[in-house]
Amino acid sequence: MNFNLQSLHNWYRSLLQNPKYRWWVVGASLVYLVSPIDIAPDFIPFVGLIDDTLIISLLVSEVASVAKAKLQAQNTRSTKSSPDVTEQVIDVQVMAAD
Repeated sequence: MNFNLQSLHNWYRSLLQNPKYRWWVVGASLVYLVSPIDIAPDFIPFVGLIDDTLIISLLVSEVASVAKAKLQAQNTRSTKSSPDVTEQVIDVQVMAAD
């Protein structure tokens, strides 16, 4: 089995982008950060902080990108529902026929 860090990142990202699993992944990531059971134990100087730092950076960046995408989608919907209409004044002269 070939372990690839990029595929792990893509898997984590796809789970966060899926609304069905998003809060489960956020919760599991936070539990992992406070849990004493890690891939690299926290009592080992520097090495123990590497995995926590990676999880925090992935979590923050992906949640920020999901939030940004949601805001853009909301802005797109709001501009489609109320288009920016510019008013034009047309001067019309009416002549009455005698």
